[in-house]
Amino acid sequence: MAMVCLTDFEEYAKQHLSKATWDYYAAGADECCTRDDNLLAYKRIRLRPRILRDVSVSDTRTTVLGTEISFPVGIAPTAFHCLAWHEGELATARATEALNTCYIASTYSTCSVEEISAAAPSGYRWFQLYVYRDRKLSEQIVHRVESLGYKALVLTVDVPYTGKRRDDIRNQFKLPPHLKVKNFDGIFQENAGPEEYGIPANTLDPSISWKDVTWLQSLTRLPIIIKGILTKEDAELAVQHGVQGIIVSNHGGRQLDGGPATIDCLSEIADTVQGRIEVYMDGGIRTGSDVLKALALGARCVFIGRPAIWGLAYKGEEGVREILQILNDEFRLSMALSGCRNVSEINRNLIQLSKL
Repeated sequence: MAMVCLTDFEEYAKQHLSKATWDYYAAGADECCTRDDNLLAYKRIRLRPRILRDVSVSDTRTTVLGTEISFPVGIAPTAFHCLAWHEGELATARATEALNTCYIASTYSTCSVEEISAAAPSGYRWFQLYVYRDRKLSEQIVHRVESLGYKALVLTVDVPYTGKRRDDIRNQFKLPPHLKVKNFDGIFQENAGPEEYGIPANTLDPSISWKDVTWLQSLTRLPIIIKGILTKEDAELAVQHGVQGIIVSNHGGRQLDGGPATIDCLSEIADTVQGRIEVYMDGGIRTGSDVLKALALGARCVFIGRPAIWGLAYKGEEGVREILQILNDEFRLSMALSGCRNVSEINRNLIQLSKL
């Protein structure tokens, strides 16, 4: 079967992954309203294409934190890639290196930060981090990724507690015995009590606050990006705390159900930030025109989560490459059909605001 669009890969993954694995990746919190709205929100947004603009040559390149990438789509941090493909995160890292874009490696990877780095030595990578009750855990991994040449820390701030994902509870989701959260291999004692997603329950620190952002800045010279902001108030606080970027994210609808779709938060946040720091977004990106809409509403770059997993399930590194290439081709086409020759020509005038 020809794989023409991202939903083709989704169908393939659904048919070929085990039920518990598919349910884990697909899960949203509670009734999945926010997860589903992440996608539906794009369908409510209409474009205002301009014509006769000479789009014979187009350029999709952009920069993130001063580094050039081939197009404004990166890989969001998602856990446990080895559940989808035996090489796991190594395949994801190689695919993003080949396409010259940004890969945010997850704390909850089934390959270690060292293995990921070795698999794609010239890849552009950030590392996604949680703050743990035992701050030493967070501190050690920050120093590891800094010495390995990861270029930024992405602090996920929307998980003081894990959202209620009904299918994971029904399936009693657990990592299979041959897989583990590789970054913490040997750190937790065997049989350290009940597990939650591969590490002992209650490891995450619900007391996390803006003070921890300052603490993280004291540990590292790496740029810090905060992932999980949905309001202009928190965007302003992020700027005041001196971080370098924010990812507008609701964790793929896996945390608070009933919160907004990320694309619906974007313009408010971009208007508040006013270019003082970079604004990125994840959640619900499935087509090149979704990417175009996100950039028009103020994102510098978007990140994809579940589609990368579908690419892995299809054909490992090659599948992730195909997903990224399809999005790149669709984005280039949507740009041209809207009258944009490069990303700097994409702005709010492309969006039919009355329909928002």
